[in-house]
Amino acid sequence: MKFINYLQSITGVGIFPLISLLIFVSFFLLVTLYVILGNKAHFEKVSNLPIEENQQPNAPKS
Repeated sequence: MKFINYLQSITGVGIFPLISLLIFVSFFLLVTLYVILGNKAHFEKVSNLPIEENQQPNAPKS
């Protein structure tokens, strides 16, 4: 039996692609809003973390 036959036997299977699309779009919109409305100073600080060479990892901040 083919896979499509299993899907056709499930009642209401057409709602699953719609739910998946809604979850994807809502997540994408939330991440976009977070980036647009987020704290720019925090983003700048986090973006410079990998290239800061003057601080030791786990060293106390002065």
